[in-house]
Amino acid sequence: MIKEIGFVGLGTVGRHMAANLTKGDYNLTIYDRHPAEVAELVKLGATAAATPFEASKGKDMVIIILPEQEEMQAVLPGAEGVLEGIDPGTILVDMGTHSLEATMELAEQAIQHRVMFLDAPVWGTKEHAANGLLTILAGGDPNLISRCREAFGFFGINIIHVGNVGDATRMKFVVNLVQAELMVALSEGLVLGEKLGFKADKILEVLDSGGVASPLFHAKGRSISRGDFSRNLALKYVQEQLQLVQNAASNADLKLPAADAVAGVFAQAVKDGRGEEDFSAVVKVLRV
Repeated sequence: MIKEIGFVGLGTVGRHMAANLTKGDYNLTIYDRHPAEVAELVKLGATAAATPFEASKGKDMVIIILPEQEEMQAVLPGAEGVLEGIDPGTILVDMGTHSLEATMELAEQAIQHRVMFLDAPVWGTKEHAANGLLTILAGGDPNLISRCREAFGFFGINIIHVGNVGDATRMKFVVNLVQAELMVALSEGLVLGEKLGFKADKILEVLDSGGVASPLFHAKGRSISRGDFSRNLALKYVQEQLQLVQNAASNADLKLPAADAVAGVFAQAVKDGRGEEDFSAVVKVLRV
């Protein structure tokens, strides 16, 4: 039975995941490099750890959700890192999105430390996380996933076992590619429609009514029409994820021309200084 949980990474999505875990019957210990995020979770009943080591020691499960390789290197290795603190037999769950190489390297490190490992990137916005509606793509031992399912249920509604360790990361590449392409398709549709004389609300009404209707078009279309680009999923992360997609395609000897074009649009948006905005701000590249 899982009772003691360590949680490392209180970013845009992670902070809401951890907040929901405080609603369960868990002893939650948290770590993040930003004290303000930690303080908010402590108010909800979590315990602050001074180091990743402390957040990981004596736990039944340790969740890490870190967006960048640099952050992983800052909290995983070393005398005060997660891998030094985590006890043999603990379940280590990586819920971030990384390169396949980084995922498999962490899985190998887990084996060396006699730790059980799940590759389980999450998919969704901060609103999904806050309302317990994330999708969790899980790669690893099905029995291990079953042990984690109750805790995952506090922040996720769809828990999909996609295969072995590494397969969830591979599937997330598919998700990230389609999501980015849809965002650019929506942006181009809005820009074209506006140039042809239509208001954004009318374009979105039409898109919502037919076969291309999607939750992404509905939500992001309306935020774009309001001029609201407050960060939900940072544009810079989508651009980085597309680089991972391109690497995966190259390794599979596969040409994805649409993916390359979309990656170029996001790269231009980052170059234009839009990286910290929501990824819907990619529309600004097209509004010339």
